[in-house]
Amino acid sequence: MRSSPPATGGTDRVARLARVAVSGVFFTTGLAFATLVTRVPALQARFELGEGELTAVLALVPVVAGVGSVLAGSASVRFGSRRVVRVAQPALVLAVAAAGAVPTLPGLYAAVAAVGLLLGAVDAAMNTQAVAVERRYGTSLLTGFHAVWSAGAVLGSLWAAFTSDPGRGVGLAAAFGAAAAVGLAASLAAGPLLHRDAPAERGGGDGQDAGAAGAAPPPRIPWRPILLVGSALAVVYIADSAVSSWSAVYIETALGSAALAPLGYGAYQATTLLGRALGDHAVRRFGPAAVVRAGAGAAFAGLACAAAAPSPWAAVAGFALTGLGASVVMPIGFSAAGRLDPDGGGTAVARVNVSNYVGFVLGAVLIGGIAEALDLRAAFAAPTALLLGAVFLARSFDPPRPGAGPAGSPGPAAESARG
Repeated sequence: MRSSPPATGGTDRVARLARVAVSGVFFTTGLAFATLVTRVPALQARFELGEGELTAVLALVPVVAGVGSVLAGSASVRFGSRRVVRVAQPALVLAVAAAGAVPTLPGLYAAVAAVGLLLGAVDAAMNTQAVAVERRYGTSLLTGFHAVWSAGAVLGSLWAAFTSDPGRGVGLAAAFGAAAAVGLAASLAAGPLLHRDAPAERGGGDGQDAGAAGAAPPPRIPWRPILLVGSALAVVYIADSAVSSWSAVYIETALGSAALAPLGYGAYQATTLLGRALGDHAVRRFGPAAVVRAGAGAAFAGLACAAAAPSPWAAVAGFALTGLGASVVMPIGFSAAGRLDPDGGGTAVARVNVSNYVGFVLGAVLIGGIAEALDLRAAFAAPTALLLGAVFLARSFDPPRPGAGPAGSPGPAAESARG
């Protein structure tokens, strides 16, 4: 990605504040997600769920999240992604708190469904916000935003490890509620500072202009590059689903360590944070495709190590390498989608984001099904093999050549050329 000059003048401070605010949104989402998935064994024990029932609960999240992502894409085009985030994210952290407090299985299903719907909406809208800020700065920023997501997830997993010790006397409701309180405060603080991208704000005109913008037909987004990038992301998200939903169960039941169970996901997110902290620099130096190719290869090696691990610590190490490799693929995919969206309304980002939940559904069903038929060790071999697909699709993440696509590298210069 070629760098363009950063924003200047009076809008520079606005852009910086928006960058901080979007970072806060990513942090809160990572914290909320990790709070839920790292305590899956505790939820399984509370409601006495078998592997099949647990698979159904886990599959519910991405199924309804895909619906939430599509709805958020439409709402972002009409009302702006800023408004979607400001409504959906506070509701998301409250739904996570509810998942830890409900006393019945139907209540758990309802809370998890709400988490899924709102998570999909927040994912699509916050990545639209991130693409808009990246475009404003004119240089790669997406992996940095996702690094902040990982920081929130690491904090959530550490909190889960701390509260999972029965001797500390912290129940699920209190543990989930404390994390939700932190997330709610961060979300409410970030909301007013987010990038303003409602139709009236993008048009910069009076009410008549805003009405015209709202009545304009949706932009034409090419499907082929979306399907290529989306397919690669779906493969990576299958692996992410395996680690997020099953690493704790795998380490506790297959490798016999309840104490280390939360650390598999924690190590995965810690190295994800490291990879994403370095990812923007790598993209600027080597280009998106080369970074995706190397990352997917490393993820393949790490998950293979985890699947064959002879001990809990070896599995933790394998999950750590998986996180380091997979970390850069996802944000680079959203950046590639942003280049396909001519007006920055979020349509392409929302479409690519659906691959997140397709991969997560397939991952949950695949791992759960193989685990029930064979065992969890065999189950982790399937997403390991699929990661090779992302290596072969890495080329689709590069920006289109001049004149070959609807958008080039993001940045003010490109915006001016379109204007």
